[in-house]
Amino acid sequence: MIDPQEQRRASLESWEAAAPGWARRQESMRRFAAPVSEWMIDALAPQPGEELLEIAAGVGETGLLAAELVQPGGKVLITDQAAAMLAAARERAEQLEVQNVDFVQMGGEWLDLPTASVDGVLCRWGYMLMVDPAAALRETRRVLRPGGRVALAVWDELAANPWSAGVARVLVEQGLASPPATPEWRPGPFALGDRERLAELIEEAGFVCVRIEPLDLVRTHDDFEDFWESSLDLSSVLHNAVMSLDAERGAEVKAAVEAALGPYTGPAGALSIPGRVLVASADA
Repeated sequence: MIDPQEQRRASLESWEAAAPGWARRQESMRRFAAPVSEWMIDALAPQPGEELLEIAAGVGETGLLAAELVQPGGKVLITDQAAAMLAAARERAEQLEVQNVDFVQMGGEWLDLPTASVDGVLCRWGYMLMVDPAAALRETRRVLRPGGRVALAVWDELAANPWSAGVARVLVEQGLASPPATPEWRPGPFALGDRERLAELIEEAGFVCVRIEPLDLVRTHDDFEDFWESSLDLSSVLHNAVMSLDAERGAEVKAAVEAALGPYTGPAGALSIPGRVLVASADA
């Protein structure tokens, strides 16, 4: 049995360490994830004067997009458990000269906010990474005003995301990771990839009018080297596994990943790798 508090500690440590990489890659990630953020904002339908909350915001891409739509008079509270992520989000807000946003370091399972205090909640790729996503969804429901809305996104199952499945398979084959199948709940990118389970969690938290849709994405890179360097920046699992190896073994793992992604490599070496997200919305 894994200690939940140890899981939370490790998660925070991992995301603090990953923040510089996410800051470096935020432009490419913004382009890749734009359809997800746009779907979520359309589903939330922010109105001028409303107060919104973004949970597990990372560098704050979705919340900063929504901030423009609640003007005049509205604001967005951007939160994340990792201080380094919030620092990157704050820097981005300053670059964009977005004024109607606040930043608070806060995890999603316990929200230090009054009951019925916000009109809408955004959470892109956050609930699946939490030790207790059911508690996080209940907290989301608690802080929403009557008539409030939530819009969220999680990754679909691993098999629908070969950009990650190929890497994961190599790490398992190389003895650098354990097989993902386990009867015990563990947070992770694909932990909520079961639509029925996701719908059940949202409904059990007290939400109604639950809508879940698949959304296809394509991860593109000029060449494998770009994919590799980007993945090392964005994935602490891959980064830590590779950095633990000597140069020869590291090169073997890299070559194995490149071979695994061969089917998605074009004649000129560019990669075009499919992915799929589950996007969802619900009313409080």
